[in-house]
Amino acid sequence: MGNTWGRKVPLKEVLRKNKREITKAVRELDRERANLEKQEQKLVADIKKYAKDGQMGPVKIMAKDLVRTRTYITKFIELRSHLNAVALKLQTVKSQEAMASAMKSVTQAMVRMNKAVNIPSIQKIMVNFQLENERAGMTQEVMGDMLDDAMAEDGDSDEEDKIVGAVLDEIGISFGDAVPEAPDRVAAQPQAAPAPVAVADAGGGDSTVSDLEARLNNLRK
Repeated sequence: MGNTWGRKVPLKEVLRKNKREITKAVRELDRERANLEKQEQKLVADIKKYAKDGQMGPVKIMAKDLVRTRTYITKFIELRSHLNAVALKLQTVKSQEAMASAMKSVTQAMVRMNKAVNIPSIQKIMVNFQLENERAGMTQEVMGDMLDDAMAEDGDSDEEDKIVGAVLDEIGISFGDAVPEAPDRVAAQPQAAPAPVAVADAGGGDSTVSDLEARLNNLRK
């Protein structure tokens, strides 16, 4: 960039100055073109006037002047177009410079952020978090088991059996069919029918055994 009194001029200021100069030049071109267009109208009017009077000498001179004036008007239009193109290029450069400045700022911010972030510290925090999380899960599981044991009652197993039996009844299965008992090994061997006296001795004073003994005696008669 250029220097002003030994000072480095920023690109933004240079672009602003060039754009200001281009705008000023465009205004001057427009002013000159407007003057030439007025002069063109005056020449056209004078050519018509002298042509009506039959003065062809002045008409030819003014005709040459009219052609030259129109040529300058066209050149001014072309110059104005070129200056507008330069202004657009300067605007593009300004936009690119702004984008580069923004990216530079973002990059500097990311560098500062990366320097501020302590990777080993974050890793240590994550390890500690994982350990504490596992410890909390184990503590929760132990507390759940302790609460289940504390809240359990003696009649819970009977109530659970009732619920299971009700469910099995709904689907057409009896509790005995669903959970068959293991056969007695002694009962599986064939034995002779016990004598009435043995039944009586085994029964003791049980009324149910007495009823069975009475039925067996009636069958033998």
